[in-house]
Amino acid sequence: MIPNRVYFRLKPFVPRRLRLAIRRWQAGRKLRSVASRWPISETAGAKPEGWTGWPGQKQFALVLTHDVEGRAGLENCRPLMQIESNLGFRSSFNFIPEGEYVTPEDLRQELRGNGFEVGIHDLRHDGKLYWSRKHFKSHALRINRYLEEWKAEGFRSGFMLRNLEWFHDLNISYDASTFDTDPFEPQPDGAETIFPFWVPAPQNGSNGRGGYMELPYTLPQDFTLFALLKERSIDIWKRKLDWIVQRGGMALLDLHPDYAAFDGRPNGPHAAFPAAFYEEFLKYVQTQYRDAYWHALPRDVAKYCSQMSPRPSRSRVKSVCMVTHSFYERDNRVMRYAETLAKRGDRVDVFALHDGSDRPDTEQLGGVNVRRIQRRENKSAQKKQSSYLLPVLRFCLWSSMVIARHHLKRRYEVVHVHNIPDFLVFSAWLPKLTGAKVILDIHDIVPEFYASKFGGAQDSRLVRGLKFMERCSARYADHVIISNHLWKDRLIARSVPAPKCSVMINYVDPAIFHPQKRTRADGKLIVLFPGGLQWHQGLDIAIRAFQTVQEQLPNAEFHLYGDGQAKNDLIALVRSLQLESKVLFFAPVPMRSIPQLMSNADLGVVPKRADSFGDEAYSTKIMEFMSVGVPVIVSETRIDRYYFDDSVVRFFPSGDSKALAEAMLELLQKPELRANFSAKGMKYAAQNNWDTCKANYLQLVDSLAI
Repeated sequence: MIPNRVYFRLKPFVPRRLRLAIRRWQAGRKLRSVASRWPISETAGAKPEGWTGWPGQKQFALVLTHDVEGRAGLENCRPLMQIESNLGFRSSFNFIPEGEYVTPEDLRQELRGNGFEVGIHDLRHDGKLYWSRKHFKSHALRINRYLEEWKAEGFRSGFMLRNLEWFHDLNISYDASTFDTDPFEPQPDGAETIFPFWVPAPQNGSNGRGGYMELPYTLPQDFTLFALLKERSIDIWKRKLDWIVQRGGMALLDLHPDYAAFDGRPNGPHAAFPAAFYEEFLKYVQTQYRDAYWHALPRDVAKYCSQMSPRPSRSRVKSVCMVTHSFYERDNRVMRYAETLAKRGDRVDVFALHDGSDRPDTEQLGGVNVRRIQRRENKSAQKKQSSYLLPVLRFCLWSSMVIARHHLKRRYEVVHVHNIPDFLVFSAWLPKLTGAKVILDIHDIVPEFYASKFGGAQDSRLVRGLKFMERCSARYADHVIISNHLWKDRLIARSVPAPKCSVMINYVDPAIFHPQKRTRADGKLIVLFPGGLQWHQGLDIAIRAFQTVQEQLPNAEFHLYGDGQAKNDLIALVRSLQLESKVLFFAPVPMRSIPQLMSNADLGVVPKRADSFGDEAYSTKIMEFMSVGVPVIVSETRIDRYYFDDSVVRFFPSGDSKALAEAMLELLQKPELRANFSAKGMKYAAQNNWDTCKANYLQLVDSLAI
């Protein structure tokens, strides 16, 4: 299909007849390759988790909706309303607030007065609503005004473009911008369900509703059937409806008044089928399934289903590959994704680094097939650009060959690639060529990370080259996951089309990180930092602060678990301050051992520098400390102020070792204050962990692997 941005930019300059001819040609080619999943995808028939059935024990639900795109469609609203009223049906008419027509208030009142519903259809229907996060936010304010003015509860995007996360900016009870399966849409990843499903609000959701219902259309659109595929009967509608009925789902039809010809003649230039087709469909429903359906308006379906908060289910085992230039057993983010897929029954292969220990090259961990394909030098030795880049290039080349070999044995449907580096995404070249979808997961934004690590200027030739590689990698991927909201806005502005990206914060898995029994009773006060020993982490600031702490609290110790480029410099600093017996360095430990380490600590510290890469790098260590019930001191960085407040963590001005020392002494000397932060932190972590958002990741994988 024509890429979205290209299509919408060419639209004003290409005659409609030519655009339609191109889309028909594309649809004809596409039809031959999607017969196994359109119009029916068997996977979509699985009942959602928590599903209790339709009201009155009806077998299925029938929902009728209409999107009015132009003046011809506006003129056809009353004839269409009359057809439905004559047969005892009601529907929702969705109007464009700032399109080529003005929706008369008396028409909206007439519709509501006759038992119909009025909804919002996009804002301008120009394909630009999702071009940036900032753009969407500003337009959401205007959409919300129309929602209030029109007494509307539902929304549907133009061209079915969507970002389910952004819809939380809208004051809606439901959205209807998805579908179960429709490869002919500009954004063809479907919801893979014929049931309504709940979309929970993220941590910083703004509509105050806790989420909204998503109502996917499940019957093929009229434009697809009659304008693109040039069908001349409603047989496909009937066949799909019969299948939905058998599985007890929701038959939701999106029909455009613009494309219907009434009284045997077109009412507008875009008419593609006789309105009698729609009337025939309604009569088929009445005669074939007389008492079996619950006919309801979208708002009533949303209200009923929101009480269940159903989540999409799935039945087909998927084959997923992950590749990461990291040590799998220490990488919380990669482990969390992989084990979540494995626990629901998917086959997951992970290609990662070997840490040089006695671990085997291949083993199964938590149901995940882990294959360690290259050993990496100690991070502390990677101070030169070449010593860092060459092993990464070697890993990229080697992983591409290994992935290709395994893909030929058992085809991967999704390849989830974790940066750094961004160009590692190209290791999935063979799976992508043969139809697999590729996810690029941006843990860290590389240009800024590089500049922080090696001291490069943001306008240097190499940093500009890294930004170019970021754009190429993002465009090559089918979907981009970004690890925090600040970076998402930046990457959309320079590299990633907004509709193909989403944020997935590095939340912790509560099955691993939870309060554990304290096994230490030596009377010491332990301050803990487990993680990468890099300059931007600000550990030298923490060590200098601890010099003051140990003078007043001789039984205090500072434990650092990890490795990294700054380790030797930190050891030298400790030696110069004569703190060798108080500041202790330990080797990195597997992730599953960290919760016990934390539980034995009295205080956690995350002292990142705000004048570096750390200002916008989300630190999972904060959530890990909170999850196990250990209070944590955090430097005031932009990212941490975005997600946390003073009630759950103890902030100090970044870079201020004196203020950090005061914060350490305050908490170490006041057990009741530590207990207060511990309780509030655990409550926050319980509301913001992997269990609360993993459904979004599973839905993403399922939408890609169709």
